[in-house]
Formats: sequence, structure tokens, C-alpha cells
Amino acid sequence: MNNKTQIFLKPYLRSDLPEIKPGQQIRVSQKIKEGDKEKTYVFEGIVLARKHGREAGATITVRRVASGVGTETILPLHSPLIEKIEILRRSKVRRAKLYYLRTARGKRSKLKEKRVV
Repeated sequence: MNNKTQIFLKPYLRSDLPEIKPGQQIRVSQKIKEGDKEKTYVFEGIVLARKHGREAGATITVRRVASGVGTETILPLHSPLIEKIEILRRSKVRRAKLYYLRTARGKRSKLKEKRVV
């Protein structure tokens, strides 16, 4: 990214975010405005991908399966609408992008949990 662009966007970068990697199960709390009300929407799932590194436009793709239906959301990391991100579990993965989980069924969709010592 251009040096002038980095200087301009620096105040908009968030420093309170945890280190998010593919394979982690996370819970994202996001503010949503409906009419004149403001609600908190919680989305919990597995991180499939992280794109654009540490830039202001960095995004994560989070997937969850509820009632046999898979749902994915692409969330901008540095958005002011995201209240907090919690890491629930870490898994051992050997890929940067876990798109194969979209078609995996049964045992193939399981990720080996990483032990935290």
C-alpha cells in the first residue's frame, strides 16, 4: 500500500482485535441498526479465510452450519460496527484458506483441536 494511504488510514485501524487465523472458532458481536433501534447481532463460526493482512480493508470469512444449512459472512475487521471478537477454539490446520470445508461432509469437516498449554 502507498505510504500516504497508510498514514491517512492509520487512525481508523483497530488495535483491540485478537490475532485471528483460519481454523479458529470465533464469536463476533456486530451492531445492526434497524429503523431507530440498534441491536447486537452475534455470529459464531469457523474462520475460513483472512484476506488483505493488516490493512484497513482486511476481511475474514466466517462459516457456520445451522440445521444442515451453511451460512457464510464476510466481515471487515476494522469496521466500527464490530463490537468485539472472541476466540472460542483453535484448530490445527495446514492451509491458509479452508474453502474445502464448504463441500466436506461428516468426518472430513472436523478440524483437529489444538491444545493450549
